[in-house]
Amino acid sequence: MFTKKIDHIGIAVKDASARLSLYEGFLGLKDVHIEELPSRGIRVYMIKIGESKIELLEPMNEQSEINKFLETKGEGIHHIAFTVEGINQAVELAKKNGLQPLSDSPKPGAGGTTVLFLHPKTTGGVLIELVEGSH
Repeated sequence: MFTKKIDHIGIAVKDASARLSLYEGFLGLKDVHIEELPSRGIRVYMIKIGESKIELLEPMNEQSEINKFLETKGEGIHHIAFTVEGINQAVELAKKNGLQPLSDSPKPGAGGTTVLFLHPKTTGGVLIELVEGSH
């Protein structure tokens, strides 16, 4: 597996349209792509800034993994994502390095990507997402 760059920073929000005024209005970031991931109960707002992105994660329903995060921790940074090549080898590589993947294999992500999350208990308190593919 080869890590290329920081892909995005994920931020959990209750209402992304209310938060967009900061990113679009104040910061002047106009390149926003919106996508729904019904299987995960998430609406994703990808805001491009240079080669990276800010990802606003909004729950679509009460069963959403983001809704559970918001209930316990409130709005704020959810994860840091890294663009990688060779994500299919990441599960075994992570385990060999004492890290705990949150799934047995990479899963479909927003924008046609493949993603794998690493448990924050094994990464120093940071939820890390590995991303392969294009947005």
